[in-house]
Amino acid sequence: MNLDISDKSLPVYEALASGVRHKIIHLLAKQPMNMRELSEAIGLSAAIMTMHIKKLEKAGIIRTDMQRSRGGVQKICSLQVEQAEIIFPNKMEHIREYHQSELSVGHFTDIRVEPTCGLATAEKFIGIVDDPRSFLDAERFMAKIIWFSEGYIDYKIPNFLLSTENPKELVISMEIASEAPLTNNNWPSDITFYLNNVRLGTWTSPGDFGDKRGKYNPSWWPDDINQYGLLKHLTVTAHGTRMDGHPISEVTLDQVNVRDKQWTLRIAVENGSRNVGGITLFGKEFGNYKQDILFRLYYEKVVPAAGGEQPVGNG
Repeated sequence: MNLDISDKSLPVYEALASGVRHKIIHLLAKQPMNMRELSEAIGLSAAIMTMHIKKLEKAGIIRTDMQRSRGGVQKICSLQVEQAEIIFPNKMEHIREYHQSELSVGHFTDIRVEPTCGLATAEKFIGIVDDPRSFLDAERFMAKIIWFSEGYIDYKIPNFLLSTENPKELVISMEIASEAPLTNNNWPSDITFYLNNVRLGTWTSPGDFGDKRGKYNPSWWPDDINQYGLLKHLTVTAHGTRMDGHPISEVTLDQVNVRDKQWTLRIAVENGSRNVGGITLFGKEFGNYKQDILFRLYYEKVVPAAGGEQPVGNG
């Protein structure tokens, strides 16, 4: 969550200006809870708890979903935000410039997958679930969610960096999880990332999450399969490669040929890994984050070369 010093961020600051709401956030950070459970845990009436929940919900800090129970319908509250950054005015004056590309999860250029596997548009499954041949279906480019238990998937991305721009940081973000039969929140998977055939490193996904429905899942999507993932940020700089700020290798921008006119990103679960637990990739129409695979290359301007600005690359 990005905040600034303006009226549009006031609901968040107001929501956080309460010790009771701090307690609610701490409780929901451990697990989703219904209104009765929250009221009992904090010792407040249902009416007072409802007021606090509405403030947190208006701020986008939590979300509420109606779920059926044996007693009828109950409101389930869950934490919506993992982190927040406040951008102050002096910092806003130095916002970095960048080139950005966003690819649908279905726009892959090569793939090798093993069941369990499948893909779907926002309206239906594509082909036959657990049949790798479905990944060659003509509708594959419309896919908004993809999953497989072992193998790899490749994406090609155009690079619009100019000769007058010095690359400083590449950030690749995506919503991703493991792939278990049905779902399993405790299902580790070693997911390895390559850029231009250079191994960036491995991140271990903790699970294939199904304890609650994904915020953007279409209504027809079954409750007992992949629901949402984690929004991860893979960052490559001159100092190495990090996943959400944690170092995963010493690979730098120069080593991945960041000035090439196109890049190839490979996301893989390799047979020799300790945890072969699959991959699920969520696009805009699924999961908890309304984005596809996002590439952002930050740069600094340099003195233009003779002849003006021209795209550069090695082919």
